[in-house]
Amino acid sequence: MPFREAQHARHLGYVRHFIHTTPKVIIYLSIPCALIIAFVVGYALKRLFQRYRKRARTPVGELLLAVLAELPIPLLLLTAVYTLMEVLTLPSRYRKAGSELIFTLVVIVIFYFITKGLVGFMHRLALREPKLERITQPTSFVIRLVFIILAIIIILDNLGIHLTAIWTTLGIGSVAVALGLQETLSNAFAGLYIMADQPVAPGDYVKLEGGYEGYVVRIGWRATSLRTLANNLIFVPNASLAKTVITNYSRPEDRMAIGIQVSVAYGTDPNRVERVLLEIAREAAKDGLDGLLADPEPSVRFIPGFGASSLDFSLNVQVRRFVDQYLVQSELRKRIVQRFEKEGIDMPFPTRTILLDKSALETLSGRTLKP
Repeated sequence: MPFREAQHARHLGYVRHFIHTTPKVIIYLSIPCALIIAFVVGYALKRLFQRYRKRARTPVGELLLAVLAELPIPLLLLTAVYTLMEVLTLPSRYRKAGSELIFTLVVIVIFYFITKGLVGFMHRLALREPKLERITQPTSFVIRLVFIILAIIIILDNLGIHLTAIWTTLGIGSVAVALGLQETLSNAFAGLYIMADQPVAPGDYVKLEGGYEGYVVRIGWRATSLRTLANNLIFVPNASLAKTVITNYSRPEDRMAIGIQVSVAYGTDPNRVERVLLEIAREAAKDGLDGLLADPEPSVRFIPGFGASSLDFSLNVQVRRFVDQYLVQSELRKRIVQRFEKEGIDMPFPTRTILLDKSALETLSGRTLKP
């Protein structure tokens, strides 16, 4: 036997001899004392790690020290319990129960700190990227659930409880549940994708391929709710939302451009029309028309150009957000009508010119009147 092992066995023999010759009252009192000492020392180490945590210079270091701060108390308590079991002479059934208890506590502690580290990492990620907060919360819940299930499986297996029949039953049941909840699960995973990729976010004004449009109110597990301008709610299943084409009028910014088509009579000077339209838009912005932006400046283009009975122009302006376009377009059109009447610029209505061939008419009439 090596020297160190012999020395360890000799010291253990001394301790056991002391226990056998010591009254049981002292032994029973020493057990809570050992646990109290382990708790006090662990608490002191915890406070020390917390103090160093405040001085950490990197997020990784802070997270590591936060996890280490939770280790001393459970580890020292487990060490104290294990030492007492090794030192005290216990009946075999109590020793077996104590061993199973220690194994259970060790598994719980290990999985607890792994879970705490991963959840802490997700929390740090959410602090660094606030946009990911909505997906880190359900992810943290899934991490906790998975490690709890793994810990329970390991503990029950150590206790001799075999889960083969249970797993078989759960496997068959899970297939049936998955088939029954296929659409619900599809919407749930689509909701996670939307939260992660963020094509839309609460507060955005969007228009879907099917014609639905409105403000995004909430992205839930099953559906995303839109509030229309008429103050009604539309619930769109997440699976459908993930597949459809989305026009987001709030990305990359709320400001957007609109075009107002203006038609004038043929023979009108195009340069004069452009000058008048620019003056109208600039005066409206200067007057503080709600929703109309002075910067970027408005512009006028001779587009679409030559119409069937008119010269067609486009007055392009910038509005603050999507819903402001309705008031801005209405007010600018009223100003255009008033200014054109003052300037003597005609706004024609559609006309049609029909040319009739006299000989063709006579021939047609003769055929019609022929008995």
